[in-house]
Amino acid sequence: MMTKRTKTDKRFAERLDRLRMHLSRPDALLQLSALGLLSGVFAGAVIVLFRILVEGSQRGLLPAGLAENYEALPLTARVLLPVAGGLFIGLMFHFSARGVYVLGVAKVLERMAYHQGYLSVRGFILQFFGAAIAIISGHSVGREGPHIYLGAATGSLLGQYLTLPNNSIRTLVGCGAAAGIAASFNTPLAGVIFALEVVMMEYTLASFIPVMLAAVGATAVSYLAFGSEPAFLVPAHQFNSLGEIPLVVLLGVTAGAVAALFIHLLQQVAKNASRFPFWQRTTLAGLVVGVLGLWVPQVMGIGYDSVNSALLGELGLLLLVSVLFAKLLATVACVGLGVPGGMIGPVLFIGAMLGSSLAQGVQRLLPDSGVDVGLYALLGMGAMMGSSLQAPLAALTAMMELTHTPQIIMPGMLVIVIASLTASELFRKESLFITMLKASGMDYSANPVLQTLRRIGVASVMRERFQRPERVMDRDAVDALLKKEPEWLLIQGEERPIALLRALDLARHVQALKEGQEDVQLIDLMEIPGQRYEVAPVHLQATLQEALDILKDKGVDALFVERMTAPGIKRIYGVLTRDQIESAYHY
Repeated sequence: MMTKRTKTDKRFAERLDRLRMHLSRPDALLQLSALGLLSGVFAGAVIVLFRILVEGSQRGLLPAGLAENYEALPLTARVLLPVAGGLFIGLMFHFSARGVYVLGVAKVLERMAYHQGYLSVRGFILQFFGAAIAIISGHSVGREGPHIYLGAATGSLLGQYLTLPNNSIRTLVGCGAAAGIAASFNTPLAGVIFALEVVMMEYTLASFIPVMLAAVGATAVSYLAFGSEPAFLVPAHQFNSLGEIPLVVLLGVTAGAVAALFIHLLQQVAKNASRFPFWQRTTLAGLVVGVLGLWVPQVMGIGYDSVNSALLGELGLLLLVSVLFAKLLATVACVGLGVPGGMIGPVLFIGAMLGSSLAQGVQRLLPDSGVDVGLYALLGMGAMMGSSLQAPLAALTAMMELTHTPQIIMPGMLVIVIASLTASELFRKESLFITMLKASGMDYSANPVLQTLRRIGVASVMRERFQRPERVMDRDAVDALLKKEPEWLLIQGEERPIALLRALDLARHVQALKEGQEDVQLIDLMEIPGQRYEVAPVHLQATLQEALDILKDKGVDALFVERMTAPGIKRIYGVLTRDQIESAYHY
């Protein structure tokens, strides 16, 4: 029985190894698609649990059992609730974070850029409970950023559990991010576009299809739990005439300027707040929200109820303007001071208030203009999202999926493009995520070369026709070695491989000895004529970018690809030279 089980386990391990080797290729579409769907379902389940925790707690805590009903809280509770929440979050992170203070989309981008998408269980737990407490206690943060992080972490942890190659783990992170957006708004296409445009920054078939399946899986889980009701109740809107184009342009410029102001304030607050202990920062954020909540309670929590009111044209102009500026200040305080919540929800909130207030102002000046207030609230949401996140395509797609109205495409494209250009070119502001990363002392860079190298695993490029001879061999051993027709010889030292040599160089040396009739019985592979490469190890999971980094850091010209198969036992799977990496990239 034990023998059969051992053989079965061995066959399973071999199949899993072959799967890992195949997934290291950039075109392992079928297997990646199955994993993408699986990660989407898992991510959707996590997000459903998060929403149940948040919304259930809000209904039990807030008056009348209504989520987001912070307006009905007594004045004292409006201050004490966010302060208590901020203090609790600060203490939780103080005792358990171990340096993990930046979460959300910014953290996902940083891990994708410098850590091959590896996210930790600690970060997952801190994001789950930290964001839940922040939202429940009325902090001005959104749920979308936490959803994206939780989805991305779910995909990453799945890949790490299966010890998949890092290029596949990166794809699963993108799948989880798409699942996060899809399950938040019931907008699977917007989730796909956001993941590809912001997180992965690539549009390839091998990434597109798994990400699509992940978004579908997460949306299906969300449908089962909460039904198909959208996040926002958007009535039918109609863009009346081309005569409204100037107003759309004005909204785009205004939204871009507000987005630039929002990013600038966040940058300054985050930079100056780093001097203070984390628990003091989160407690102060709660105090700011509480004080603003005394004046405008609509700023507390996610605020989707207020967004729906703006889309329906139910809020007056004075209230819209008050809520707009109060929400901007409250969000700057919360996010800038480190509360672990999202920025997408507040950005949509601010955009809805901005668009609705601008349309109502025009209505007052021109009563016969026939301006649709709800339409401009929606356009403001898209403009703020596109310009703040520098994700114009994701913003446009979200608008389309929320409205199911193709007529909004033209004004939506115009307002988003103008807002994005205003923020990035006129005011020279980067996206909110990059700004928060840099304000926290981290950098971020990406270019097409790195993107290409990260998509390919070393296992798909390495050469497997190699042998591992000892440095000194007798003639009979050399003849037996050459009969195996290896391409490379990985010369073994006392503890590890010390050099890589082409087998052809050894064959030529042996032929020269035969032609010269030299009676040489021992051959030192480090002394014969030929080009030898210094070597260093690289893990089987690594991408070509990691391999190239090791070549540079170690100052070597070749790598041997290994993985630990048992405690203290490492198996070498292949060899890899700098030329092979460059050939794979050029190809």
